[in-house]
Amino acid sequence: MAGRFDPLTRAAVRGGRADVPPRRVTAPGRAPGTGAPAAAGARERRWAPTGPVDLGLTLGPLRRGPADPTFRVTPDGSVWRASLTPQGPATLRVSGTAAEVHAEAWGPGAEWILDQLPALLGSGDDPAAFVPRHRLVHASHRRRPGLRLTRTGLVLESLIPTVLEQKVTADEAYRAWRRLVRQYGEPAPGPQDLFVMPSARAWAMIPSWDWHKAGVDAKRSATIVRAARVAHRLEEAAAMAPEQAAARLEAVPGIGPWTSAETLQRSNGDPDAVTTGDLHLPGIIGYALAGNRDADDAAMLELLAPYAGQRHRAARLILLAGRVPPRRTPKMPKTDIGKL
Repeated sequence: MAGRFDPLTRAAVRGGRADVPPRRVTAPGRAPGTGAPAAAGARERRWAPTGPVDLGLTLGPLRRGPADPTFRVTPDGSVWRASLTPQGPATLRVSGTAAEVHAEAWGPGAEWILDQLPALLGSGDDPAAFVPRHRLVHASHRRRPGLRLTRTGLVLESLIPTVLEQKVTADEAYRAWRRLVRQYGEPAPGPQDLFVMPSARAWAMIPSWDWHKAGVDAKRSATIVRAARVAHRLEEAAAMAPEQAAARLEAVPGIGPWTSAETLQRSNGDPDAVTTGDLHLPGIIGYALAGNRDADDAAMLELLAPYAGQRHRAARLILLAGRVPPRRTPKMPKTDIGKL
């Protein structure tokens, strides 16, 4: 699910949270968090949310591992993201207080990404629609009033790293994402050393040996290439209703319910896109809510039934509560086909 949880690796962030330090005032004329002169040409926007927004909880699911080349948190309390928007590459810096969010953007896509800022920070989300039905969920919900479900409006940006996460450990998927983005993406505009992910055409043109060196098997690479070739059709799913959006994504061979749910949680901010087919999630939710560490998808969906319409939010709150079953099986073996 959003903010992939893999109890077998410390690199994953439970429930999709990025640790954002308290906001710190930056000296005038300096780029936030860098100590370097601020880059020229930045566009700015200030936005006053109607309720509390926790940047780490809201934007954390967009980070693909602690060394994601498209995502960074700096010591001044800023969150940085590099995106490939419909208008071109853009870098976004977001910081703020409970009363106001301040955003700066660089690059050809700066105007587009600033227009999307409220949606990115959950303006279209309705936390009031959520009613806790379990004591653990109630406690987790009460401790996190700033949790909002992000909506990026960019499908391929979430789809490709999700495909990379199919059937492998989080560490393997994050390593592949880092390598491919740095090799085939481009340096992001602005003062941070970030990278914009490759274009759809660039993904489709990656040769088989570079997929292999990145540790990506033929099945996952073929799925990404097929998706890249119909990228314009997949991006339309960002404006669709959840059922139609999932059907559009799953029309591509290699994309099933797990991948479409993980994607739509981010691109569409779908509060009900519960992840099925996950190796760990059913057991975590079964154990947290009913003491059943052997729960399957059917049992998980039954436990989440009282949260219909808000099952994704409920699952995130359960993961954030941290009640997980003790390990009783060996770790999933890590492989690196790039070394073969």
